[in-house]
Amino acid sequence: MKQFQFTYQNQKQLRNELIKIRQWEKSRITSSIVFCVFSETLDKKILNTICDTIQTELPDALYMGSSSNGNIINGHVETDIVIICTIMEYPSTKAELIQMPLNAENAVQTVQKLSEYIKERPWVKAVEMLVTIRGLSMTGFCEELGKLPVHISIFGGGAFSSDMNNEACIFSKNGEYSTAAVVFLLIGGEDFYVTTMHVTGWKPLGKKFLVTRSEGSILYELDGKPAYDVYYKYLNIRNDSHFFTNTLEFPFFYEHHGMNILRAPVASNPDGSLVMTSDVDENVIARMAYGDPWTILERIRLSGQEIQKFHPEAIRVYSCAARRTFWGMDEISKETLPFQSIAPTSGFYTSGEFLRTGRFVNQHNVTLVVIGFREGMPDENDVTNFEMHEEQFSGKVSMINRLATFIEAATEELEEANQKLEYMAVSDGLTQLYNRRETERRIKEQIHHHKKHPEQPFCLIMLDIDNFKQVNDTYGHKEGDNVIIGLSGLLKDGIQKYNIDACAGRWGGEEFMVLMPYPLEYVIETAEKIRKDFEAIEFKNNVGHRTISVGVTALLPDEDSDAICIRVDKALYQAKESGKNRVIIL
Repeated sequence: MKQFQFTYQNQKQLRNELIKIRQWEKSRITSSIVFCVFSETLDKKILNTICDTIQTELPDALYMGSSSNGNIINGHVETDIVIICTIMEYPSTKAELIQMPLNAENAVQTVQKLSEYIKERPWVKAVEMLVTIRGLSMTGFCEELGKLPVHISIFGGGAFSSDMNNEACIFSKNGEYSTAAVVFLLIGGEDFYVTTMHVTGWKPLGKKFLVTRSEGSILYELDGKPAYDVYYKYLNIRNDSHFFTNTLEFPFFYEHHGMNILRAPVASNPDGSLVMTSDVDENVIARMAYGDPWTILERIRLSGQEIQKFHPEAIRVYSCAARRTFWGMDEISKETLPFQSIAPTSGFYTSGEFLRTGRFVNQHNVTLVVIGFREGMPDENDVTNFEMHEEQFSGKVSMINRLATFIEAATEELEEANQKLEYMAVSDGLTQLYNRRETERRIKEQIHHHKKHPEQPFCLIMLDIDNFKQVNDTYGHKEGDNVIIGLSGLLKDGIQKYNIDACAGRWGGEEFMVLMPYPLEYVIETAEKIRKDFEAIEFKNNVGHRTISVGVTALLPDEDSDAICIRVDKALYQAKESGKNRVIIL
């Protein structure tokens, strides 16, 4: 595999470069030539000129390209149009191009057509894609890509532009300039090898938010409030024309398909909802994230050392435009330049990065996707070392990292304090069971659930310690508390071991309530077991064995919480009146 990289200056210069490539090709055995064109400009005339010139000078070559938010050539960021020519030297290596229209209606069908195409080409080992994603949710598209044979590597980038108000474009030999399309490059053969990895370095910061409402790629609410409020409250980012640019460096961080995903909003709506580039599930935990330079550089170093073991002959990089914004033009190349020490490195800054990990194809944001290519087995004599110089970032790293560490520690302390307050608000101080208010709330909640699912039973057990006043009067309130604690411990242990869907609360004084979403027959057995187990306890300081009276009842159709509580209380009263230390069912 041989690669040529150069910038486009004018048609004459391009033709000269292509003539050199043609002469080099003629002197060697080659199987295919693939050009990638990455451009900050959307000028259709210039891009068509480049394509036409390639077609004229090298008519058998393939070419594809996209608009970008910056280009990467020889590991450096570049604002000029870059042209990457990759020549496959093994006869077994094959490459083909497919370009298809892409919109919200046909995204899944487009991948299904690709799948049929690949079935007829068992040699395919990798699918590289350039795609216009503006205004699209890519979830269905990615899910369908994940159905392709698992041995096929899938990666690529979302087309972008330097002016984010303009529509991005893609183009190829297989199709014309388009603002709504995808181009797939299929590569493979028995002597072709590929490896992929991704680097983030962004770390979660601050409190956790629950996604309480989302529909597709529209994120409506976090913690029951408009999602935009998070950006305004914590970062003072306003809902104006600069919203997209200002939020690029602060994406959301959450787990998806078993891995940590970064997801940046592309717009904020007047109602405070956020437009994301992919669907966000409800009831997941999300946090804001920030770029940690130390972590980024460490991940770059580890990734570089790993890909070095693969001995790539060429490296492609798809990096998010947010990373370019984060580092700035003066420093962004330091993130990609180290890979050039291993192999020629090229790519562009995207609106979204795609990568297959296991069975899933994920769309990433604020991520660096790195792909290594090679033909044939690695040269054992290759002693290329991955080179990276980190010390020049030490000043910036120190300030950001320390500030983030402070915020993280303060957030953890605050969350801990809030958790304690929340626990105190619903629990009984002596027994650590739920207090009466929380118990009543949970009874109402269970009845509401039962109305939706009447096939699921719900019962109550009410318990009262027999002759409890005698314990207090004879042995003192401390021993009385020990008896109460003994019963509450028995209830907690029983729930944890045998009735994990149940819960118990202190109803008042020496009375307790157990909520059990189980059939009545089982609940009766449980109540009898509690009664016997409690009677078997021998309390210290001469308190000895004590007993309880128990009432049991099951929820009736169309019954409310007051009615079932009155009936279980009557059952308990009858147990007391009929001799105590027994279970009565009503």
